[in-house]
Amino acid sequence: MKTREIRDRFFTFFKERDHHLVPSSSLVPGDPSLLLTNAGMNQFKPYFQGDQSPPFPRAMSVQKCFRTTDIDEVGDHSHLTFFEMLGNFSFGDYYKEKAIPWAWELVTEAYGLDPDLLWATVYETDDEAAEIWRDGVGIGPDRFVRRGRTDNFWDMGVAGPCGPCSEIFVDLGDSYGPPSDLGPVGNEDRYLEIWNLVFMQNDCNAQIEPVAELPKKNIDTGAGLERIAMVIQNVPTLYETDTFVALIERAEELTRQSYGKSGPGDRGLRVLADHGRAMTFLIADGVLPSNQERGYVLRRVMRRAVRHARLLGRGDEILPELINSTIDLMSDAYPDLLEKKDFIIEVASSEEERFSGTLKQGLSMLEDEIARVSDRGEGIPGDVAFKLHDTFGLPIDLTREIAQESQVPVDTERFETLMSEQRARARAARKQEAVAEAGDVGAGLLERHGKTQFDGYEHLSGTSTVIGIADGGKSVPVASEGDEVEIVLDETVFYAEGGGQVGDRGEIATPSGRAEVLNTTRIAPGLTGHLAIVKAGEIHVGDNAELTVDASLRRNAERAHTATHVLHWILRDRLGEHATQAGSLVEPGRLRFDFNHFEPLGDERVADISQELEERVLLDDDVRAFETSFDFAKSIGAMAIFGEKYGDFVRVVEVGDYSKELCGGTHVPHTSQIGVAVVTSEGSVGANLRRVEALVGSDGLDYLTRRVAVLERAAATLKTNPEEVADKVERLLQTSKDMERRLAEVERQKAAGDADSLAGAAEDLGGARLVVARRDDGVDALRQLALSLRGKLGSAVVVLGTATDGKANLVAAVSKDLVKNGLSARDLLTEGAKLLGGGGGGKPDLAISGGSNTENLDRALEVVAAAARESLRG
Repeated sequence: MKTREIRDRFFTFFKERDHHLVPSSSLVPGDPSLLLTNAGMNQFKPYFQGDQSPPFPRAMSVQKCFRTTDIDEVGDHSHLTFFEMLGNFSFGDYYKEKAIPWAWELVTEAYGLDPDLLWATVYETDDEAAEIWRDGVGIGPDRFVRRGRTDNFWDMGVAGPCGPCSEIFVDLGDSYGPPSDLGPVGNEDRYLEIWNLVFMQNDCNAQIEPVAELPKKNIDTGAGLERIAMVIQNVPTLYETDTFVALIERAEELTRQSYGKSGPGDRGLRVLADHGRAMTFLIADGVLPSNQERGYVLRRVMRRAVRHARLLGRGDEILPELINSTIDLMSDAYPDLLEKKDFIIEVASSEEERFSGTLKQGLSMLEDEIARVSDRGEGIPGDVAFKLHDTFGLPIDLTREIAQESQVPVDTERFETLMSEQRARARAARKQEAVAEAGDVGAGLLERHGKTQFDGYEHLSGTSTVIGIADGGKSVPVASEGDEVEIVLDETVFYAEGGGQVGDRGEIATPSGRAEVLNTTRIAPGLTGHLAIVKAGEIHVGDNAELTVDASLRRNAERAHTATHVLHWILRDRLGEHATQAGSLVEPGRLRFDFNHFEPLGDERVADISQELEERVLLDDDVRAFETSFDFAKSIGAMAIFGEKYGDFVRVVEVGDYSKELCGGTHVPHTSQIGVAVVTSEGSVGANLRRVEALVGSDGLDYLTRRVAVLERAAATLKTNPEEVADKVERLLQTSKDMERRLAEVERQKAAGDADSLAGAAEDLGGARLVVARRDDGVDALRQLALSLRGKLGSAVVVLGTATDGKANLVAAVSKDLVKNGLSARDLLTEGAKLLGGGGGGKPDLAISGGSNTENLDRALEVVAAAARESLRG
């Protein structure tokens, strides 16, 4: 039974039992607490936690998963980074009474596993599950065992749903060790877990202790597809299953190695097979190699694969070939791999090329260091490991792995210290002025008054009540003229900074005072704070307030925000779906947009993007905002930002018929109200991270006006019209280059003539020739003249001097035969350099010295000439 059929039988089985098929979610989770998706339940977490209502009571999926803890272990027979997880789920519908019998039925009937080889485990106090296994399924009491909390109790690591679990194990036979009456408790090498059934029935506190029963009990199951394939196909390891066999065979072809010799070659081939799959799926889901978070995971995988390929003798590029094989094998189950094939290969090829350039240097340095410390019985210093990481791009895990092959330890503690210092420096460089502290005050107000109601989508003015004032993080009853405080209202028309859009500014007026609002932020979840300075009178808690937003600033921010959505869509449309938002700043009149991409856009492409941005602005498309369910928003293709948490209901902003994003910001009602939108710059802000900046509205118009003014001034200077400025500048540059070439030729001919003249006047001293002269040219010209003379004269000493720009220099050149006899240009200049008030340096055959005493140049030449004559005569 091939892996594909194992998937299909799983779907068929649970479809017959009314389970809704949910496609695998991305490896990049929407959960900010996770680096990468590592379990089938990740995408259903909002349902299990009660944050969202599930649209169906039963679900099934085959989930793409990645576990970073196994990267260094990959290469043995049992560890993988990327794997697929089969799972069926119940959201308050069926429970243990169906989950356990169905799991048994699937593995014994649909997959045909021998019941006599299967074992079950239950949590030590879960009598309900034990009874179902014994009476409902009919498994003998000698075939299931009770286990403690470590093995058979599930939680999320934080407060929330938790509960006991039950696992199915299969006996792999005598080749995996002796049998045990306790099954997996006695020998987990022989008894392999193939399915875990989690019964979410409890609510856990922060100490992960069950404190209550959940009102609705849920089922979460997980079965590793590769493990089941290994058992069904009756092969000894995961790497002998049909999918991996094909990948290893391709790795054999690429490296000209043979699998099955049980040596380092086998390990390397397994690394290539696993890592080839892993990088393919990571890149397809929008992860790009970098030195941060999930990008660093991808980079580790890619660079580890390259290193093992080189060890196996593959000098040519290999990552694109591994990716091609993965896509050929798995695109039937994951069609998006085929759609993104060119992009995936381009990213991998670029990273391999970049790494190959430094790998040889880094490995050479590491090998030298290993040899050095091995002789002394020491380890690799953390400073060296840090340099390998920082300069040569060698991940610490790879450094540690290579060193371990020679039984040499690495000082990872010192490495981590240096990394922490580097991160601290980066944080300090990025640090911005913090918002006034009002955390404790905000929490108290939130508890007493609830969330701030926002009326600013429809209104820029309104009335409200002051419910709190914070000064320096402390609650105060009143703020007086000159005080800078945080004012909290029960409702507001001021937009609080969020989604990249800056907070509103404006004015708050009460019967007894007036305050200028400098910024608006969230001081607690759902609670808005207005950073304000009291301009007149006093503001009291309990005052009625008149609110007025600065309309000009808001409208300009709205123009920038809507333009950001349009720009985001254009980037994804032109560059690919990977070009997702990585950060943004939306200010009145300007925007800054960071996005994921692996190469510079180039001037031509930036110009095209800017042109399309302006064209779409002028189309006068409607901009609509509406609230809907999170699931409906996803169904219509609305983009969500990774890392953001969403509830059951969300706000969707649509631009025309093309852009749909989840967004809480404010926008213009029609794109034409943006007016002008022009891209002003594009550049890198990190590995595989680009930044585009643009100006909109009057700021964009001012920018274009200034550009036109500069162009017209240039045209006037060049005595041409603006349309011909570029052509005229190119012609002038060409003329300048021609003139420079002619001038250089004249200078060359002059220098050649001067060299001939000086050579003809050279002093003959015992078979060697001596030239001493002053030429007030630049040092470089003097150096060239000295070398030219030395070449013409054969056995010779040349001493030249110059004084220009308030500095004197001496240049000495000595032929090689005289250097062999002990004559040194550097030594000849020593006394002369002292007279010039400076020093010098160089080699025995060519030296230069200099100083500020220009008046002593002639005397210095005489001293050096005398020393040269004495040396040549002696």
